[in-house]
Amino acid sequence: METSKKVKQQKKKVLLMGRSGAGKSSMRSIIFSNHVARDVRRLGATIDVDKKRVKFLGNLLLDIWDCGGQDAFTESYLTSQKSYVFGDVGVLIYVFDVESSDFTDGTHGNSNRDLQTYESIISALDEHSPNARIFTLIHKMDLVANEYRNEVINSKTAAITARSGRFVRTIGTYATSIWDETLYRAWGSIVNSLIPNLDVVEDGLRDLQRVTEAEEVVLFEQNTFLTVTRVGSEVGDVNPNRDRYERLSNIIKTFKNSLSGFTESNSSHQFDSFTIKTRIFNLIINRLTYNTYVLVVLPPGEAELQCARLNILSAKDEFARIESVAEGAEDPFRSIRGK
Repeated sequence: METSKKVKQQKKKVLLMGRSGAGKSSMRSIIFSNHVARDVRRLGATIDVDKKRVKFLGNLLLDIWDCGGQDAFTESYLTSQKSYVFGDVGVLIYVFDVESSDFTDGTHGNSNRDLQTYESIISALDEHSPNARIFTLIHKMDLVANEYRNEVINSKTAAITARSGRFVRTIGTYATSIWDETLYRAWGSIVNSLIPNLDVVEDGLRDLQRVTEAEEVVLFEQNTFLTVTRVGSEVGDVNPNRDRYERLSNIIKTFKNSLSGFTESNSSHQFDSFTIKTRIFNLIINRLTYNTYVLVVLPPGEAELQCARLNILSAKDEFARIESVAEGAEDPFRSIRGK
């Protein structure tokens, strides 16, 4: 198969909705525009619909519609622009501000306007894009005291679930903050649900894990550093730090962005690879394809490290074919399996 073969791009429309001030544009800027949390405070309110096209893993285009949350805009979305906004949607992301006085159950004289708006949006989505995936984010959790967080998350999740109509069985709800790795966990899950041929990618990672004898292999998208997927050995699978991928996404992206200040480069590839060697493990992060980085965790030892580097280099061309894999196509990882 020729790697230069033109690949048909897959477009996914992503609606980012929620009331004004919920933090939609801030999280979008952190994930897709390389902003850091302290800088997004300067962002103004979104007016009407702010559209941004993001290229993800080469042939996946995300058309992100960041919808202003002011009442006048929301009313327009649900009336005159209904079919335009809610037609052909792949994913709806609805952001709730956990501290908003409008995000309550409506008892004791409190407002539940946010939940009512969400319910109307769910109805419109059911009418125009019944196969869409829905993710809800309970945002700004850093404003909730640690001892109350579980209680707040459970009660808010129950209120959202009750308003989710027939999407209730497939909805994904995450508690998030721009100040920690929870934002990467949520967006990683969202984007992961849109990736075509994910099973092919995972097969390739398993083969790379086998030939390198790695404890764990993790694939990251190069610009956002969101986790695409991972595979592990029995040793890697018992790692107790379940949030390690999101923490790595946050740390490495911050490191990558900081390099631009020294290299004076706006390129998304500020580094090609780096290695950490300790007495108990080796770790390699290496650019795998134009669109991805791979992280490989290995047992200690110089020989193991050098062999892994050679295997990653050998796998680069095979993983580059991810973008040209189609149903019924030749297995792009057969040369790895043959080793």
